[in-house]
Amino acid sequence: MGEVKIVEVKKRSHENQFIKLPWKIYRDDPCWVPPLISEFRKTIRGENNMLSKSGPYSLVLAYKDNIPSGRICVGINNHLNHEKNYKEGYISLFECIQDDKVAKELFKYAESWLRKRGMEKIIGPLSLPGGDDYRGLLIDNFTDPTLVMNTYNKKYYERFFIDYGFKKYLDCYGYRSYISNGMDERYEKYIPYAMNKYGFKVDKLNLKNVDKEMMDVKKIIEEAMPKEWYDFIPPNDEEIQMIAKQLVPVADPDLIYIARTNEGRPIGFNIALPDYNQVLKKMNGRLFPLGFLKYLFNKGKINRMRFFVLFVIPKYRKKGVPAAIYSNVFKAAVKKGYEYGEGSTIWEYNNEMIRDIERFGGKKYKTYRIYKKEI
Repeated sequence: MGEVKIVEVKKRSHENQFIKLPWKIYRDDPCWVPPLISEFRKTIRGENNMLSKSGPYSLVLAYKDNIPSGRICVGINNHLNHEKNYKEGYISLFECIQDDKVAKELFKYAESWLRKRGMEKIIGPLSLPGGDDYRGLLIDNFTDPTLVMNTYNKKYYERFFIDYGFKKYLDCYGYRSYISNGMDERYEKYIPYAMNKYGFKVDKLNLKNVDKEMMDVKKIIEEAMPKEWYDFIPPNDEEIQMIAKQLVPVADPDLIYIARTNEGRPIGFNIALPDYNQVLKKMNGRLFPLGFLKYLFNKGKINRMRFFVLFVIPKYRKKGVPAAIYSNVFKAAVKKGYEYGEGSTIWEYNNEMIRDIERFGGKKYKTYRIYKKEI
């Protein structure tokens, strides 16, 4: 059977093995996109997210016969637990060879680690605190490309979770909208009427004044995010500045919009990004020495985008604001020659977002599952 040993990541050599393990698992998988090693190192150190500031966490490797064979991150989001009165921990960054024993030992470690800290439930896989890139376990459609900052995993991972006793908690969906289909003419005709009647305008997010813009984004989220959303709370000032810091280097100003009333009150915004995975795939995790040249050569060949979020405050949700934002993004995508856009990851309980994206031509084509386990 082979001995399985769990080792906490404390040394740089362990950190390197933690980072490089997916290259072993996905070596011949065309849907897997290697992350930039330098950025992923910052991610697991909490340098570009809220990982280290949200609460305790542990990164571990599983060795089978002294060979790195699995990994997991387990942690506690104290901010979320305090606001929601939860006693839950999360797991993230799970990867494993096709070996039941290795997966079981990783889950056992996570469960024990959380129980020792008074937690009563495991939720996951989730994005790391402050992130939007490792949410859920893909359970269908293992053939279409994986878009920027979205999750991908081996099909057999689902069985690992079920066999260990995890149950479905929530599903998130990915929707695909073909840009060439355009928007329904009825909505295009309605948008100018709605903007005039309800007194609002839609502009590109001003990346030259991103700090102020992001504070307006924060106001929108605080008013627009339903309190009953299970595992979300509005970001604080530090978190919103962290988002801004991450956004600026990769943002395309043609794809990010903010809606305001004619008096200047912020009422809605979206974030969409070009599918940089089409470039990252060719870079194989390296920015230098040749990776940057590949980036410059290939960035003009991107023909997809990912639509991350759309928030509109309740008073304006049915007054044409979502349609006006979608319209601007679609028009920009047409000019760029994009083939399609993906809206993800949309929680199954976010009925308004689902209605909007289906109304504008989106078709559900991927499902990401978050599991839970009482401990």
